[in-house]
Amino acid sequence: MHYESEMSQVDIAKRLGVSTATISRMLQRARREGIVRIEIPNLVAVDELGDALARALGLKAAAVVETPTAGALAALAGPVGDILGRAGLGPGSVLAIGWGRAILGILDAGLPQIPGVLVVPATGGMQKHLPHFQVNEFVRLAAEQAGGTPHFVHAPYLPSAATRDAFLADPAIAESVALWDRIDAAVVGIGLPHAKNSPEASAATPDEQALVLAVGDVIRHYVDAEGRLVDWDGEGRMIAASPEQLRRAPLVIGAAIGVDKADAILGAVRAGLVSALVTDVRTADALLARE
Repeated sequence: MHYESEMSQVDIAKRLGVSTATISRMLQRARREGIVRIEIPNLVAVDELGDALARALGLKAAAVVETPTAGALAALAGPVGDILGRAGLGPGSVLAIGWGRAILGILDAGLPQIPGVLVVPATGGMQKHLPHFQVNEFVRLAAEQAGGTPHFVHAPYLPSAATRDAFLADPAIAESVALWDRIDAAVVGIGLPHAKNSPEASAATPDEQALVLAVGDVIRHYVDAEGRLVDWDGEGRMIAASPEQLRRAPLVIGAAIGVDKADAILGAVRAGLVSALVTDVRTADALLARE
C-alpha cells in the first residue's frame, strides 16, 4: 500500500485498524529484512551499458533507461529524441513512424523539434480500434510535436491482391509511399510473435500467427533468431516500407522493453531492420548475456 499505491502511513493504519506507529515499525522491518529495497540508479553505469550494447550488437547508437513501474514506455522518448537530435535531420528530411505500444508511449511523451521534417507512416493502417494501431494518428502527432509536415497513407497495411495496385495508384497514397525510398530516420517498435499476443491486442492474420520460426517482427517483416526474414502469405502484398528500404535508411531506431523481447530484438538487429536501439536495463542485460 505504501510503496506501490503511495498511501500514507496514516491512511494505511486506518485501513488496517492499527496504529500509525505499528505501520512505521512494519515499514522499517520490511527495509531491514530486504522485503523492500530502495535503489538509486547509477546514471553513468546506464550510459556505459548503452555503449556496451552498441558495441556488442554493432549498432550506430544504443540508449538504456532505468524505467519506472508506471509509464515505462514513455521513458524511451528522451533517448529517442537524443538520437534523432544527433541525426542531423532538417527541412525536407523524411522521418518514418511505426506503430505499436512503444511508439504510442514515446509520442505520449513527445518528440523533439525538427522543423520542416516530413513525417510518414512506415506502414498502412490496421483495421483495429485500439490506440496502438493508429499509425496515421501517430504521424499527425509526431509532425505536430516536431514542427513538420504529415504525409498519410490512407490504405490498409494488408489489402487483397486485387486491390493493392489500386491503392498504390491513388496519387495521395503514391506520394506518401514514395517517401519510403528517402527515409532519413525511422522510429519503429519491435514486436513479439503474434501467437504470444492476446487476440484482441493483435491484428495478425492466421498466417502470421502460424509463423512458428519467427521470434519477432518490425512493421510485420518477421525474422528468425538468426536474422533471416521469415516469409508468409502477406509479405508480398503488404503496403509497408520494405526490408530493403529500412536497410538503406541511415537510421532506424528500434524501441522495445522486456526481457521476453530479447530474441526479437536480436533477430531485428541481425536482419538489419534496425540500426539503433532504445531499451531498458533488464532487457539490455539480457541482450548482452545472449550475445
